[in-house]
Amino acid sequence: MEHRIVVGVDGSPSSLLALQWAARLVPTVADSVTAVAAWQVPFTYYEFPVSGWDPKSVARTILSKALDEAFDSEPPPFVSAETRQGPAAGVLMEESRNAEMLIVGSRGHGGFVGLLLGSVSSAVAEHASCAVLIAHEPEKHSPPSGSSIG
Repeated sequence: MEHRIVVGVDGSPSSLLALQWAARLVPTVADSVTAVAAWQVPFTYYEFPVSGWDPKSVARTILSKALDEAFDSEPPPFVSAETRQGPAAGVLMEESRNAEMLIVGSRGHGGFVGLLLGSVSSAVAEHASCAVLIAHEPEKHSPPSGSSIG
């Protein structure tokens, strides 16, 4: 059975840090990292369709850019990526059922400025089925130095 770390990714600085933390923790916690970007179609989209807007494609683009930025365009071979439909907290809690650890950023895109924890990080910290690490903004806290990523 493969042991994995799941990382919630939305492209925010703290989600990039979460990816880097996951890569550093692989040797001691898991065999692999699964970067997950959740997407959903807002209710209003059904009423007023936006021509050409595809939330799944947007999530894939955000995930790809985040992996490139977090790992200088060279994600480690043990990192995989997937997009899942649904609200971010629900998707990540479901993913936590088959994970050793779940890592999320403290505040993602869409949160209120000044909150210490966003709604997704608060929800998964309370309800995930595995250990949870919450990565804070890079300028406040950064991963320990000394070991290389990848």
